[in-house]
Amino acid sequence: MKWKRTEAQSAARQFRLRGWWVLGGIALGAAAILARAVDLQVVKHGTLAEAGADRFMRNVKILAHRGAITDRFGEPLAVSTPVDTVWANSTELIAAADQLPRLAKALSLDREWLTRRITSNPGSMYTVLAKQLQPDEAARIKALGIPGVYLQRESRRFYPAGEVTGHLLGFTGADDQGQEGLELAYEQKLAGEDGVKRVIQDRTGHFVENVDSVRAARPGEELTTSIDLRIQYLAYRELKSAIREFNARAGSVMVIDVRTGEVLAMVNQPSFNPNDRTQFEGARYRNRAATDIFEPGSSIKPFIIASAIASGKFNANSVIDTNPGFIKVASKYIEDPHNLGMANIATILAKSSNVGMAHIALSLDKSAIWGTLNSLGFGQISSSGFPGESAGLLTHYAHWRELSVATLAYGYGISVTPLQLAQGYATLAAGGVRRPISFRRLNAAPAGEQVLDPQVARDVIHLIEHVVTADGTAPLARIPGYRVAGKTGTAFKSTPGGYSTDKYMAVFGGIVPASAPRLAAVIVIDEPNGTVHHGGDVAAPVFSLILSGALRLLAIPPDDLTNVASATLAQAVAPRFTGHP
Repeated sequence: MKWKRTEAQSAARQFRLRGWWVLGGIALGAAAILARAVDLQVVKHGTLAEAGADRFMRNVKILAHRGAITDRFGEPLAVSTPVDTVWANSTELIAAADQLPRLAKALSLDREWLTRRITSNPGSMYTVLAKQLQPDEAARIKALGIPGVYLQRESRRFYPAGEVTGHLLGFTGADDQGQEGLELAYEQKLAGEDGVKRVIQDRTGHFVENVDSVRAARPGEELTTSIDLRIQYLAYRELKSAIREFNARAGSVMVIDVRTGEVLAMVNQPSFNPNDRTQFEGARYRNRAATDIFEPGSSIKPFIIASAIASGKFNANSVIDTNPGFIKVASKYIEDPHNLGMANIATILAKSSNVGMAHIALSLDKSAIWGTLNSLGFGQISSSGFPGESAGLLTHYAHWRELSVATLAYGYGISVTPLQLAQGYATLAAGGVRRPISFRRLNAAPAGEQVLDPQVARDVIHLIEHVVTADGTAPLARIPGYRVAGKTGTAFKSTPGGYSTDKYMAVFGGIVPASAPRLAAVIVIDEPNGTVHHGGDVAAPVFSLILSGALRLLAIPPDDLTNVASATLAQAVAPRFTGHP
């Protein structure tokens, strides 16, 4: 009995011991679970929460609306319009492969190409099928209800004036960033700043819910340019007509408000339509008015005369002996078509005497000529900020030889852009005040730099009025009812090894009204073909047509009513073109 009692007690102890082991195991397990829970919920909570969020939460860009570009009166030149990109979830679309023919037809795509594009990336959740569809086209795609096909709203730049403003505005790239022209120059202002929002996505990448706005989008600012679209259109139309008439290679026109330095018109030919990306070729979209340099020929002569008068050695009434009609400088003979004999400066400019100009330039200090040209902006980039603008070429006078000075007097050995040349004439017109070139509308005239004595500028303007008389080289530049001052230029084009004998640059730079200047303009025609190639025959008429219209549009009163027929006078004082193209 005693043995049996001892055995029972031993069994009870073992049972209790096993019980404690079980309880200990449970306690340890519970402690481990608790420790793990604390580790996950407290210690690693932040890390795990972020990892989980990364699986279904995303930061998504909110595109900023690009600012519009307008002319000085608010007419739209560049606007952003909504478009849609069509994309597909390849996995979903492959499951509905029988719908591919319908989709290909709706998108005007080759069915085999579409099938290859989808099946070559079977796991892709974002495969672009078509870009920049108009909203109505995108709506038709959406109405098909094809699984796995989705739309993404974007924007596209549109240029209402097309070719008329192509070179001026430039264009934007596929990412809506400025690539050329004012679109590039004012990219930071126009682009704004994209925003960011946090969203929840499902496993297929579709947005389920907007969670939070991380940063609001800042829309781009509107750019109000200095351009008058009416004058821009006139310049475009008349330049294009002249290029066709004279079968020319290219051409440029600049029109500047001399009171403020604002560019009212800037056009080139050949042009391009920024709405058509197939026309995006460097040779077509290059803005020749700002980037291309050329030797200006006799259109530089007014500035040499300005230097001569400023030196005190000459005045507006000075007489130059051009006998016997030629001059030998170094080994070169410089000749005039006719011997002008004793000729005053007005006659030398009106007849565009190279001999007279050589005599004048050779009597001046080299530093004085260089100083005048440099102060007028030649040989340096203007303050316009236009992308790709060229500085031209004006070598330092220390490198000039006697022949260099003589040929410079009639426009060889110096290279300018149409923009620089127009600024030079605008400075003359502004009484010798050189103002910054501006492509933005200004509310007031900026402070300029007095680079010529006002009386010198007035004397030069009066002298080049003789150029547009019947006895001058540019009677075709005249505008009924207005006094016009200007100068022609006809220069042989530089070629490897010398100068061409049959390729010319025809130029006219002018100012109107001469009595109280408001507008300055430069016309450049590159390689007019045929028997007519002089600046007075090719470029001067374009000046007259553009500026006569501009004067009427701006309601600038006539300053010369003598010998003007009543019908012509009525036409001159009443604007005939008040709309926009």
